[in-house]
Amino acid sequence: MLVLGDAHADDPDNRRALLAAYREVDAEVALQTGDLLSYDLPTPTYFIGGNNEEFDVIDALRAGEDAATTNVHLLASSAAEVAGLRVAGLTGNYAPTKYDADRADLSGDRRRHFVREDVEHLKRLDDVDVLLAHEAPHGLIYYGYDAGCERIDELVDALEPALCLVGHHERHAETTRGDTRVLSLAPAWERYYELDPETLELTDHATPAE
Repeated sequence: MLVLGDAHADDPDNRRALLAAYREVDAEVALQTGDLLSYDLPTPTYFIGGNNEEFDVIDALRAGEDAATTNVHLLASSAAEVAGLRVAGLTGNYAPTKYDADRADLSGDRRRHFVREDVEHLKRLDDVDVLLAHEAPHGLIYYGYDAGCERIDELVDALEPALCLVGHHERHAETTRGDTRVLSLAPAWERYYELDPETLELTDHATPAE
């Protein structure tokens, strides 16, 4: 299974790198952790929305409407069976001032945020093997301070997935929280990952130039 971090594939060079990773692995399915910005892909891809997306597309996918996309499946406080794994995802990033808002009241770029309802709905799922999040839990990313998000802490603690994959920070880092292995993924134009669905072993590789 192909696993990809932030893609920012609205940039032509980044899109070429993204497609090169798909060609290199030739996997049957892929996971991606947000800031995708390309919704016409060669392989079925289960992804979460990040803080940089085409939000009209994300809204249409949330609503199950025709979004003129190919091979993309949004996980927005939802789960799907992927290669024998139950994969759940939280779309969006955290803004404390918008967390208690109604999603219907978010407009423009503010649609990038998740709200309390999203988190609470996701916490009610069970038997999650892999959690995709754009924000990181505490203990993973440091910029002279811990850049973790308490809402992701809550999710990991509630769901207890075997593996949590994180985007947004565009650097490789790894930790554990309880029994969950937590990884921040390098951006897709630098690295791609392969996940063994049976063992949950994750290996990383340099993304080919073309």
